[in-house]
Amino acid sequence: MAGKNQRKPDVICLMGPTASGKTNLAVELAKLHPFEIVNVDSAQIYRGMDIGTGKPSQATLKVAPHRLLDIRDPAELYSAADFQTDAIQEIFTILKSGKVPLLVGGTMLYFRVLRDGLADLPKANQKVRQDIETMAKNHGWERVHSQLALVDPEAAARIHPKDPQRLQRALEVFLLSGKRLTEFFNEEAEKRSDGQKKQPFNFHFFGIQPPDRTVLHNKISKRLNQMLADGFISEVEALYNRGDLSDRLPSMKSVGYRQIWQFLSGQLDYREMVEKSNVATRQLAKRQYTWLRSWPSLHVLEDGGLDSRDKVLNYCRSISILRN
Repeated sequence: MAGKNQRKPDVICLMGPTASGKTNLAVELAKLHPFEIVNVDSAQIYRGMDIGTGKPSQATLKVAPHRLLDIRDPAELYSAADFQTDAIQEIFTILKSGKVPLLVGGTMLYFRVLRDGLADLPKANQKVRQDIETMAKNHGWERVHSQLALVDPEAAARIHPKDPQRLQRALEVFLLSGKRLTEFFNEEAEKRSDGQKKQPFNFHFFGIQPPDRTVLHNKISKRLNQMLADGFISEVEALYNRGDLSDRLPSMKSVGYRQIWQFLSGQLDYREMVEKSNVATRQLAKRQYTWLRSWPSLHVLEDGGLDSRDKVLNYCRSISILRN
């Protein structure tokens, strides 16, 4: 860890909406310079979830290995706090080897946890989560949002009524602790302002923001079609037939997996599954855009192409991360 007069180690972070070309750009960077990639995708951590998460192929991984891939079984829970611990450990390991950490993915919460630290929230409780999901199933997520608004209006104002994961977590925190999520965040902000949680790294954030949403939406549709052709349904079917998984688990709530699960269970026909998968993916991309628009000191990239690669490399040279 850096001393008072020593420059803190640099870490490059590459964010962007789904299907925007993050992985391809990261691989191109790793081919040219000593970058080592750390996965920042909450679905790619799970084993057996390859096609639907857009996980890099084995051939790609031989050229550009990724850390924090395939580290959990889909039956296991994995929190932002778990990621924070694992990612920091991987960053230190990469730095010790003399390489540059390159964090790549679209799970914006994970990036925020690294940037800001994490409030000491209560751990996830499966019983409480199931109770909240039962409420949503019977009355809709709008009812969950209304319940959250009663106990934590600030959180409810921040969270969209159709964002089930964040709604569930915010209400769960209150039911477990009696404290509002907003209180935890405010306490964390006070700690940071008092200097109690200083980051050991200099994080440099790049965000791919394709200016034409229509182009991105077309890519999303084409990618889903390709995933289906590559055996996406068979991949989910293998998970479905295990018998120890359910659509209540975070892994099976991932975009595409949830909809194919519903198709396999007879809740959706094939056409509905495809349509709902595309809609859910576009909604995910919209939320990712929202995160990026409010991200401070973000270096904006238009795509995952060679111009963006050169922009990242030139920036790294300008701050002496790279020598040539």
